Order: sequence, then structure tokens, then C-alpha cells
Amino acid sequence: MEDLRKLSLQKLTDFFVQIGEKPFRAKQVYDWLWSKNLHSIDEMTNLSKDLREKLSAHFTIKPASEDVVQHSVDGTIKNGVKLHDGLTVESVLIPTETRTTACVSSQVGCSLNCEFCATAKLKRMRNLEVAEIVDQVALIDKQSRENFGRPLSNIVFMGMGEPMMNYKNVVDAIRKITEPEGLGMSPRRITVSTSGIPKMIKMLADEDLKVKLALSLHSAIEETRNEIMPFSEKFPLTEIMESLQYWYRKTGSVITFEYCVWGGINDDDAHIKALIKYCKKVPSKVNLIQYNPIGEGKFDHRNPEAEERYLRELQKAGITVMVRKSRGGDIDAACGQLANKTAV
Repeated sequence: MEDLRKLSLQKLTDFFVQIGEKPFRAKQVYDWLWSKNLHSIDEMTNLSKDLREKLSAHFTIKPASEDVVQHSVDGTIKNGVKLHDGLTVESVLIPTETRTTACVSSQVGCSLNCEFCATAKLKRMRNLEVAEIVDQVALIDKQSRENFGRPLSNIVFMGMGEPMMNYKNVVDAIRKITEPEGLGMSPRRITVSTSGIPKMIKMLADEDLKVKLALSLHSAIEETRNEIMPFSEKFPLTEIMESLQYWYRKTGSVITFEYCVWGGINDDDAHIKALIKYCKKVPSKVNLIQYNPIGEGKFDHRNPEAEERYLRELQKAGITVMVRKSRGGDIDAACGQLANKTAV
């Protein structure tokens, strides 16, 4: 039976007309599905019992649901989210004093092969559907209200999977999250993080979604980047930069470069100079991210002195830079650690 949430508003309208009902019923159902995130046709109380039975005879709702929940000592909450087919993804609620951020997944597993990421060690099983992405956001919004007394404020597509490899569903989910008939969240508080697929970055720029863009960079030296992110051999840094410049021309939105510093890999002056040179080619800022070990020895060596040198030299070059402290490491909820350890 088809999932009711796969129908557009127009198709819902067509359905109601076909069964002899008023077209406005479609808007009522759409509101239950996307604004209220309701998962039960029986609970659509402004529809008659007879009409609810007709809907149930043709459609079902296949929600993603909270399965295993873990709480970190720093307030971070990791969710094992069970999908309708029994597969699991993970999402994370990250609280601070001023905001609550949802880190959501876009794929079961991942399409890419970044050496330092636990998710990349998983087989990509499938892309998440639009409703499954929206359900993660609605779930974390509920958790934020219950645990911190405030609604969800920010969303980052930095969970499991490469968002650009599930492009259509991610874009459609963003529309559902931001449209007044959906969750009504501000698109300017949504960041899509990509490892760098130039064609898709340009497509996203053309969508006029008004979201922010982050690039998982980690090295502006081609040889190093290809070693730690092997898929990037297909996407040279020059092509990625050209797509980022296109992004800025189309959107006017500054790009964030996400960057981990590893001892013996990218902690020397040559890598610092290469990053500064790369940043100056497009309006950008840098987030220096504390790496979270996943048991891959060569990436487990932190070099605090090099991190300080990066910070100092980037600031000296006039580049905005922030140091992002790791959150949720004690429950494997930190950046790069999502690997479905909660799955049973």
C-alpha cells in the first residue's frame, strides 16, 4: 500500500475529487502530514470517520520512529531511528545555551569512502525518503522542547550519508521543512554539508533554497585529499572551487570549510598555506573541527600545536575561523562517529 506522504498536494486533491469529496480535504490532510507530522490517519480528527476509512483503504503512513536513545554527559542526544523496512539511521540533537541543532542523516550508510569517517565503513543500503528526513527533524524538535524547553533552531545535514548523492529527496525534504504548510523553519538556519560533488553544488545553488553550504575539505593539497578521501580523485579541487564560486555568485552565501587537523597528515606549514590560498578564492570561513577517533590509527593523532598554528595563520590572513569542540563523544555521536552502533 502506498505511503500517503508520497502524494503531492495536487495528487491528494485529485484523489479526493475522484472519490467525490471536496478539494479542500487535501489541504487538511496535507496539514496533518507535514505541519503536524501526524503518523496516523485515524487521528485526523477534522475528517469524518467514513473519510478516514476511505483513506486507510488506499494509503498507509510509514513513519521513521525513535528506537534507541542515548544521552551524553554534555547534553547531546543520539537517536537510533528505525525506518519502516527495519533499517536504522542515526540523528543527533546538539544543544548549546543559545540554540539546539539537529544533525540529520540522508542515507542508510554512505555512498563515499572517506577514510576517517565511521559511516563510510558501512555499506550504503539506500537513500532516505523525504518523509524519513522530515521525521528526524520533527523528532528532534520534540526532544528539544521536552529536554530543553525550546524548539529546534538549526539543522545540519551532517549525519550519515552524502546529501548530494540523495539530491532530490534532500531538496524536497528541505522544502517540506521550510514551507509554511510544512514545519515552517527558516532555511537560513539549515546547512547542507557535502564532501564535494561540483555538479550537485551548482544544482543546489540554482534551487534558490536560501540554505547554507559547508564543504568537508580537510586538505587543500590534492594528493593529501585524495589519500584521505579517495572518491575525490573524480572531483579535483579546481572543479570544486569553480562550483563554490558559482554557488556564491548565485546565492551570496559564504561557504564554510570543515577541516580536521591530523598529526603527520595535514599538520605542516605547506597545508596551512594551501588552505589559506584556497580560502581566498571565494568568500569563506573555516571551522576547525576536533577529530573524533574511530579506531583508524593514522587519524587518531591529534596535534594541538598545529591546530593553534592553523588558527593563528588563518586569522593573520584575515580569514574567519572558529574552533568547533567535539560534542557527544562518549556516546559515539560526534562528527564522523555515526556508525549505527545503536542498531540491534
